[in-house]
Amino acid sequence: MDEWTVLASNPGSAGYLPMEHRRYALPDGTEAVWDIFGGPESVAILAVTADGQIVLARQFRPGPGRVLDEMPGGYVDPGEGVLAAAERELLEETGYTGDLELAGSSWLASSARTRRHVAVARNATKVAAPTPETGEFVEVVLTGISGFRAHLRSGELTDVDLGYLALDHLGLLS
Repeated sequence: MDEWTVLASNPGSAGYLPMEHRRYALPDGTEAVWDIFGGPESVAILAVTADGQIVLARQFRPGPGRVLDEMPGGYVDPGEGVLAAAERELLEETGYTGDLELAGSSWLASSARTRRHVAVARNATKVAAPTPETGEFVEVVLTGISGFRAHLRSGELTDVDLGYLALDHLGLLS
């Protein structure tokens, strides 16, 4: 399979979301135009307390237009490691820390440049009040493993695939 050749690229944004308009030469000689979106890396965290509770961040999500119970997370800052970003985001959004390890990663979509990572935080412990960034409004919610599995099956969160990767990493899918 041959890769496509970029003929032109025009960066821009759609407000909050970085965008890039790319024109490609395809292997058969034709051309195609794609809008590529997203930042470079993000991380979500499946935080599990010592007694088996999952720590979620309840917040409004503009895309779905509703409040969802999500795994805490966010973008990896330039020069920041994925686990450092996971530690920072978990503490900011929930006030929890834990023993962090990388569980997996995936691409956001076929037209996105965002590499999404998921970390697990074992033995998550509340150590502070949440300190969300400006414009973030977060309520911490705890649920059991079976409740989290049901939540994943409901599709009422944005990182369903990352949640399954994290549960698999922890051996908690069954």
